[in-house]
Amino acid sequence: MSPLGDLYIDHVGFAVGDLAEATDFFVQHYGLGVYARDGHPGATDGAPRTAAVGRAGIRLVLTDARGTDHPAAAYVGRHGDGVSDIALSTPDAAAAYADAVRRGARPVAEPQERDGVVTATIGAFGDVTHTFVQRAAGLDALALPGLTPVGDPAPEAPAPVEVGLHTIDHFAVCLEAGQLDPTVAYYEDVLDFEMVFTERIVVGGQAMDSKVVQSRSGAVTLTLIEPDTSREPGQIDKFIKEHGGGGVQHIAFATDDIVRDVGRLGGTGLAFLSTPGTYYEQVPDRLDLRRHSVEALRELNILVDEDQDGQLLQIFTKSAHPRGTLFFEVIERLGARTFGSGNIKALYSAVELEMERARQEETGA
Repeated sequence: MSPLGDLYIDHVGFAVGDLAEATDFFVQHYGLGVYARDGHPGATDGAPRTAAVGRAGIRLVLTDARGTDHPAAAYVGRHGDGVSDIALSTPDAAAAYADAVRRGARPVAEPQERDGVVTATIGAFGDVTHTFVQRAAGLDALALPGLTPVGDPAPEAPAPVEVGLHTIDHFAVCLEAGQLDPTVAYYEDVLDFEMVFTERIVVGGQAMDSKVVQSRSGAVTLTLIEPDTSREPGQIDKFIKEHGGGGVQHIAFATDDIVRDVGRLGGTGLAFLSTPGTYYEQVPDRLDLRRHSVEALRELNILVDEDQDGQLLQIFTKSAHPRGTLFFEVIERLGARTFGSGNIKALYSAVELEMERARQEETGA
């Protein structure tokens, strides 16, 4: 088997401008716990500071590199806080790196071993990288070079709410116009991914093209999106402008009970996007719910969609990013393998119906 045939999400690297603030955000609003830190969390010597937060299969490694020449500092300077690295676990990091570079990957950091962990890094899209991670036999699956475990859950920062978020379902990536096909080809040719889904979404005067690539293991999924710049500008155009180029627009966290978890997350003050009431009036005409009720979905603004394999329920958070770029999704899959594109059209139809009702009320028709 190719060394690139057995890739899984190891962790997501975030470049942040304020480590304490970023850590508190994920702990307080997403129920994650701090499980590791670097050796000098309170250091003032100008060295980068790092904390790892997570639960179950979700692992986020936050790096604050203010005042240094570390890549995280450059990332924050260009884009603000965001996803700078999608790290991939592999049985052989050196072989995966060598094979990827041979296939055309841009080398960023050659293989090195530290604390029983081998890492090597290649370029991905925009300023985002992929770091291959390999751990020595018997080493803790959470171990990372330079980080010291602080307990699970961490006594210093226990999660204030118990939720069932358990894995990363997918990453949504916004690309500049003209970069969709080259990026798909990169993942197919360099990382041996497969393209598993493609569609064109037209909403009013806007349009976007999307292609989904997935690792051979099925564990790493990227939804790649580019805008159609011949039509009206939309949210993808806005992301690229405000972010300063392509990057990760959102991360989808998977749950086995979206009603339970969205209710609990909302109790932490996490803000979700609202949905017009007319959307839920149309749900019975679109599909027969396999789980939950229309009333429960309406109360929490949860969306539902269906494909040939089943249904999915999803909701998006409001962006808390100063640039309005990065946000998150909570998703529950009931067999569905697609990504809720029907919701975009259903939401648009619902908004149009709401606007028409408002016009009729204004005119007395």
